[in-house]
Amino acid sequence: MIDLETLTLNNPTNLWLEIPQEQQTKIWEQSQAFSTDNRRWMAYLNRLSLKAFLPWLKEEYAADAKVFPSKATLPSIWEATNGTGISFNGKKLVLIPSEALDISELRVPQEWVDIPNWSADYYAAVQVNVESGYIRIWGYTSQVNLKDKGNYDANDKTYCLDKEDLISNLSILWISRQLCPEEITKNETVPMAELSTTQAENLITRLGNPQLINPRQEIPFSLWGVLLENGGWRQGLYEQRQGMQRQWSIRQWMQSGVSELAQTFGWASVVQPSLEGARGTAAPAQQPTLIKQITISGLEYNLLVQPKGNILGRTWRFELRRTTVGEMIPVGVKLMLLTEDLQPFDGNQAKAKKPVERLYVEVALGEEEEGLVWKTEPISDDYEYEVLYL
Repeated sequence: MIDLETLTLNNPTNLWLEIPQEQQTKIWEQSQAFSTDNRRWMAYLNRLSLKAFLPWLKEEYAADAKVFPSKATLPSIWEATNGTGISFNGKKLVLIPSEALDISELRVPQEWVDIPNWSADYYAAVQVNVESGYIRIWGYTSQVNLKDKGNYDANDKTYCLDKEDLISNLSILWISRQLCPEEITKNETVPMAELSTTQAENLITRLGNPQLINPRQEIPFSLWGVLLENGGWRQGLYEQRQGMQRQWSIRQWMQSGVSELAQTFGWASVVQPSLEGARGTAAPAQQPTLIKQITISGLEYNLLVQPKGNILGRTWRFELRRTTVGEMIPVGVKLMLLTEDLQPFDGNQAKAKKPVERLYVEVALGEEEEGLVWKTEPISDDYEYEVLYL
């Protein structure tokens, strides 16, 4: 077993963290659902890094630290690129793991720099030694410094920064946050171009072929970045590369239960009275309702999805309620539905103009299956675009 005390004494500016031996097998088993051996191994290195670093960060510096965008999104991200995002104290840091013995430079995939929703404040270089069971964080940089002093490798679609331009002691990050809380760590990113649903579906079909070892190299970043930023499309690409059937069909969830994958995103099924309600003295019929618990501005809510009438009908209701019965939705909260390519439509939103028990949007769809994306304002915690097919 490696002696971390000796390593730390020999190189005290770097952070050395142990990977518990008993966890390595479990983490490897959790890293199998990927399209190629390379993606499985990269997911394994990312999981090891996260398992070692996140508990340390929460204990030492930031109790609120958590994965971003969310833990459930990690497989679809690791299928596409390398790196693990962590949010803490209103900032974002991305771990970039590598087994390489050469630590002359940090190479940050472009996705973590130029996709607006992914762009971070800091990037940390992580050397993973699987055999000896430790990770070593040997340097970090801010996004501003990476863009300022780094070079962009167009062939590899990475930003590269020499070791000399990295800060080797991670403790300096926390000190600088205390001394200079207003320091600019990240530049504004350029919004991604729009992509139509048809274009996205064609790209997913093409790039979803698992024989394409590195799909991020197959198309211009202007297209790739848009595809990944839309969580529903990125999830679709991941599923396609695993050979899965569509996991996000609302009707299928109603008939045979919420898919295992969707459950990891917090979706469940409960039985509620039909939205058609009762006329006269007849009791309302019971039917499945899809439910997801979300947090908005520190308050707990339930998002519910239910058909009006039979599930084979084309009218659906999305409803927002407080988790605790009787509590009200504050003024200004908004529930919205968007098309799959994130466009609004007539009657797509409801806003609380006074405290209300519920907000809802009803939508009548055409004959063909359509994808809808829900969203709230303020944005809910850990929010990711989800394309729900109805």
